[in-house]
Amino acid sequence: MSDAPPRADDDRTSPPYEEHIGASRQYMRDIILGVNDGLVSTFLLIAGVVGAGLDADAVLLSGLAAALAGMVSMATGEYLATKSQEEVFEAEMELEAFHLKHHRARERQELWDMFHDMGLEGDDLETVVNIIDGNDEAMMGIMAGLEFGVVDTERRSPWLAAIVSGVLFLLGALPSVLPFFFVEDTTTGLLIAAVLSGIGLLIVGAAKTVQTKKNPLISALENLAVGLVGGAVSFTVGRGFDALISG
Repeated sequence: MSDAPPRADDDRTSPPYEEHIGASRQYMRDIILGVNDGLVSTFLLIAGVVGAGLDADAVLLSGLAAALAGMVSMATGEYLATKSQEEVFEAEMELEAFHLKHHRARERQELWDMFHDMGLEGDDLETVVNIIDGNDEAMMGIMAGLEFGVVDTERRSPWLAAIVSGVLFLLGALPSVLPFFFVEDTTTGLLIAAVLSGIGLLIVGAAKTVQTKKNPLISALENLAVGLVGGAVSFTVGRGFDALISG
């Protein structure tokens, strides 16, 4: 029998090992922002135009226009932002390669400083720096992560970011738009939209805690509160506008 101490994952008294989120982590912003923006912004618009006294057909047209415009805007915005971010990173890494070739001592000192700030000292620090400095690929990878805060597994595809944001915005917009396909009374339609959007906000708020590890009830209610307050404000503004025009 081996005399080696048990590994942490062999210890039966330890809590079960929990895997990290994985490849979806870097797209969490697109997922949450896309669906939440679709839910909130479209409901706010619907509440505003209903408050302004538009009929059901006009509300439906406004909602459809907002949903499609928001989908395109979110998709193109995320594509351009993500692509620009990637281009900036690539330019920085090209400059880093130039620095490693022509200013190696300075880059080594930066590496030494960063590991020293993390708590390494003495021979351990020199050993780590010497090992990394002896391999260009390792040096580039470490500098990318420590100096620029980017690792290959966390980089985002501009196309995927665009698709995720755009599609989820459209899905988030549907609860506010769909009721006006079936009802003529705008007040009834707005109430149904409020209920459906509220359910959506609760689900999104709770669902994101699977990855954020926060309290799902608090997160769900917080998400719902943002939508309801915004909808009330938008409806009030619409009412005020209608009163101003009618007067």
